[in-house]
Amino acid sequence: MSRQSFITGALILLVASFINRIIGFSYQMIIVRLIKPEGIGLFNMVFPFYVMVLVLATMGIPVAIAKLVAEEVARHNIRGANRIFKLSLILLIALSVFFTVVLLLASPLLMKYVFPNPKVYYIFLCLIPGIIVVAICSAFRGYFQGLQQMTPTAVTQIIEQMVRVASGLAIAYLLLPRGVEYAALGASLGVVIGEFVGCLTMIYLYLVNRQKQPSGKVMPQEPLPQTFRRIFGLGIPVTMTRFTSTFLMSVEAVLLPMRLREAGMTMTEATSIFGLLVGVADTLLFTPTMITAALATALIPAISDALALQNHHLVLSRTSKALRITICAGLPCTVAFALLPTEMCGVLFGYPKAGPILAALAIGGPFLYFQQTTTGILQGLGYAVKPFKNLVIASIVKILGIYYLTVIPGLGITGAVIAQVLCYMIMAFLNYLDLQQLIGYRIHFSHDIFKPCLAAVGMAVVVWHIKLILLPISPLLTLLVALTAGCLVYLVFLFLLGSIHRDDFRPIKQIIIKKF
Repeated sequence: MSRQSFITGALILLVASFINRIIGFSYQMIIVRLIKPEGIGLFNMVFPFYVMVLVLATMGIPVAIAKLVAEEVARHNIRGANRIFKLSLILLIALSVFFTVVLLLASPLLMKYVFPNPKVYYIFLCLIPGIIVVAICSAFRGYFQGLQQMTPTAVTQIIEQMVRVASGLAIAYLLLPRGVEYAALGASLGVVIGEFVGCLTMIYLYLVNRQKQPSGKVMPQEPLPQTFRRIFGLGIPVTMTRFTSTFLMSVEAVLLPMRLREAGMTMTEATSIFGLLVGVADTLLFTPTMITAALATALIPAISDALALQNHHLVLSRTSKALRITICAGLPCTVAFALLPTEMCGVLFGYPKAGPILAALAIGGPFLYFQQTTTGILQGLGYAVKPFKNLVIASIVKILGIYYLTVIPGLGITGAVIAQVLCYMIMAFLNYLDLQQLIGYRIHFSHDIFKPCLAAVGMAVVVWHIKLILLPISPLLTLLVALTAGCLVYLVFLFLLGSIHRDDFRPIKQIIIKKF
């Protein structure tokens, strides 16, 4: 399997992410209707805690594998790259087994003192076996990403998603007669079953495609303590960043329903409104992150490779291109979420009352997408501690906002949304300042901001007028026509204003020619 360019790797991950989003979106539309917002709320009370433990169990090692393997390959040291991978895999297995045992022993205490709803117990237990599986699979994904081979990651993500959806829906449907909390078990078991199948697929692809050192080239082996320092030197800051992020999600999953109850809601009402936020509004808001996640994943080894070659111009070029794509892709989504929120939530999920939540979240969309891409760039530069620092600052604002704003009469869930938007804005701005200081990156206001925003305004005018005409006829027809026409107008404006050029599509054309 040959090494892939940064753009090729990002495009492969983007296609896989697009397919996964379609599958996942379809799943979310069905599962919300099947287990109701209450079931979605129950699952999302424990899932962030599960992800937080996964972060501790993996210790940022997969990101370290991607970066360090990329560095060794750039030096043509395949033997060193394989050694880093194998040592990291052993560490991941040991850590994941340890945290799995700890979690099993601590689960009764967590139910008693942490989770706000006792119905989540079995949902939580079903997730625990996934820790070992995900940790092992993440090592193989980091290895292939370090080789700048994104196809194995893309293939396994699609397989994992398909199995997760099929098994999750089947189990939820079978258990639904026993109650919503048992139906929510389907979501938990689907996650673990999908991860297990994805892991087996990744191991198979590794055995078939693993790299070997060319004969005649034997490079000196670095001391073991130095290798561990390199692994944890990047892994620990990444862990701190991701742990803070997932800890924030866990705190929010516990704190928000509690504050909604203090605002006067019952347990069921608080769980349901929380389910509308995380299961409907957030699902739509995070859909464009299929682009930024693909960019962030591909940027870590791509930036590391450019740094290893001491090519500052290439680092700056890849950074600028990735952020321009992020801005141009995020703005039309923001327009759609702001102008068609009730129609989207109603047609797609059957819960139009989630529309005001999505409309308020739309303001933070561009900042969310920007901070995700910039975090990947900073990690690729080897400054993973920078986004960690920024996340801590933004997280403090978010937690305080949820605590104080949610209980204000007339705000409720809107208070939590305001806190969430402020968090995205602060982190995006701080990440940008770090890039400016480290590599001299500066946003070109006219090309990167003004022209895309002008195109977005043109799209908004078209979407709004189509909505006024077609909404009395059919919300579904309104969505189809308004989004299609709006996106076409947006692209035309980008071309006319010169914000995108034919050259931007050259890598896609080259990939198609190579494939066909």
